[in-house]
Amino acid sequence: MYSFKIGVMLDSFRLPIDQALAKAEEVGGQGLQVYATYGEMAPENLSQADRREFLRKVKAHGLVISALCGDLGKGFTDPELNPGLIEKSKRILDLAVELETNVVTTHIGRVPEDPSDATYRIMQEACHELAEYADSLNAHFAIETGPEPAARLRAFLDTLGSRGVAVNYDPANLTMCVDDDAVKGVYELKDYIVHTHAKDGMRGTKPPFIEVPLGQGDVRWDGYLKALDEIGYRGFLTIERECGETPEKDIALAVRFLKEKIN
Repeated sequence: MYSFKIGVMLDSFRLPIDQALAKAEEVGGQGLQVYATYGEMAPENLSQADRREFLRKVKAHGLVISALCGDLGKGFTDPELNPGLIEKSKRILDLAVELETNVVTTHIGRVPEDPSDATYRIMQEACHELAEYADSLNAHFAIETGPEPAARLRAFLDTLGSRGVAVNYDPANLTMCVDDDAVKGVYELKDYIVHTHAKDGMRGTKPPFIEVPLGQGDVRWDGYLKALDEIGYRGFLTIERECGETPEKDIALAVRFLKEKIN
């Protein structure tokens, strides 16, 4: 029915990399995303031989890399920190290209509502530099949705004049964090979506929102997948499970849920 591919966030298994790769294949994933911001997968900790060996292992399990996660946990709102964060982000993008993907997902901080806000301009300057570098590699830094409504993010991206900074669409984040319509948001951001996270959540709980297994939350999956198809998206739905006591079970459930929806 749909031409999407199913990926899994390798770190969601909470296992050593070799075991997580085996699980990703076992649950039926076609691709994977992995954090490249710390530990053994950080660019500074990977020799050229390490990079080749990781890619070999990925392919040996019949998988491809859908994206790297380059979220450094700070965003790009501090002009004193930004030069170092931008430099590290560029190195993560270099690694992504070597690992045969052209997407690095990230968080840039919450885009202010007022474009005249000083933070807005600081974020613009950082994203201009990131976009220029990504364009030089035919790649993308993909901002994860959620800190602000889709329309505000779209307006910000339109000021950059580039798809070097694009969108990693997370429908649960929009639903949980800002109570935005995740279906409508697809059409708002259609020109920028290069990767998606498959995650679900609910508002109106304590705390104000909670992540739940796929299909058990407030994301309107039928409408959401139809919207992605209508804008011509053909990429990955990458399952991310950030909480819960049985991640492997939840990820396997999510793969089955998505297969039933797209086949």
